[in-house]
Amino acid sequence: MELILIFWSLFLFLAAFITLLPFDHWVVRIFDFPKVQLLVLSAITLILWVFILKIDTPIDYFGIIALCLSIIFHLYRVVPYSPFFPKEVVKCNVETESNGISLLASNVLTENSNYQLLIDQIEELQPNLVLTLESDERWEKALSSIEKLYPHTAKVPQDNLYGMHFYSKLPVKNLEVRYLFKEGIPSTKCKVQITNQQWVNVYGLHPKPPSPTEAPTSTYRDAELLKVGKEVSKIAEPTIVFGDLNDVAWSKSTTLFRKISGLVDPRIGRGRYCTFHADYKLLRWPLDHLFHSKDFCLVNLKVLPSIGSDHFPIYAKLQLSSLAEQLQEAPKADEDDEVLAEEKIEKAECY
Repeated sequence: MELILIFWSLFLFLAAFITLLPFDHWVVRIFDFPKVQLLVLSAITLILWVFILKIDTPIDYFGIIALCLSIIFHLYRVVPYSPFFPKEVVKCNVETESNGISLLASNVLTENSNYQLLIDQIEELQPNLVLTLESDERWEKALSSIEKLYPHTAKVPQDNLYGMHFYSKLPVKNLEVRYLFKEGIPSTKCKVQITNQQWVNVYGLHPKPPSPTEAPTSTYRDAELLKVGKEVSKIAEPTIVFGDLNDVAWSKSTTLFRKISGLVDPRIGRGRYCTFHADYKLLRWPLDHLFHSKDFCLVNLKVLPSIGSDHFPIYAKLQLSSLAEQLQEAPKADEDDEVLAEEKIEKAECY
């Protein structure tokens, strides 16, 4: 029993710190996702060791130290995405429709045919923007019923799990579908008008995740996020980036994206807002994201009920606020961050 516990503790230690290694392979990057699950397992193992087994050899103390370090590291990563941490985005005290914008993003799961469940959510919440991911021609046909209210669209129906459909009630200009690194992996970019004189830059993303069935490394995913981040960093206007980023909020790659882009995360100080996996309560983490410039405050943010997909939809409402811009501090990249981001983009371009 003791030998098993020793090897198990060593595995938990490696699972915690392997993500610090500069490797993009999915075998390493996959451990970015289950931080909370690994935290719980490490804590349970520590309790077993302290209260059930004797601690009488140096290797016992080594195992306990390894578990404690793992727990501290996991807490460092995930506590910001809990109510125990200061909020990065302030809550709007007064809500006005004139300078607000609402968004709904949903990875619908291509094979899912519960179209009406998503349509009902759209009709109930009436978001200004809707972004669907993994949507194919069947989903495009089913969602045609909302186009009377959402006349501005970008449609990329695909059967490769990377279809994308963008719908807007608000006036749109410069709407384009881009393939930043790989054919068949689209993203959207546009300007959305929320007042007579105010336009907001909106990016919709869905890069490939590192996994044995999708991509062997996170190279393209990371580079897509960082390329968009570098674009955003040069924009003075309000900006929103949302979609299924196939990454978790606390990973090194998403943290680097936030530093490079200067965008804030409304989940910090509030919760994880897990959207995947909808079918397994014990295996959930936040894959669907919303980041925005610091001139927005938060009206509402929530994960919506299941529509039969492996992802829950996510909804957010933001409002432009000069006070929020003064109160909120955006993350900043240092010289090392800039160099690392450039290296990752160049690596993807040469891959």
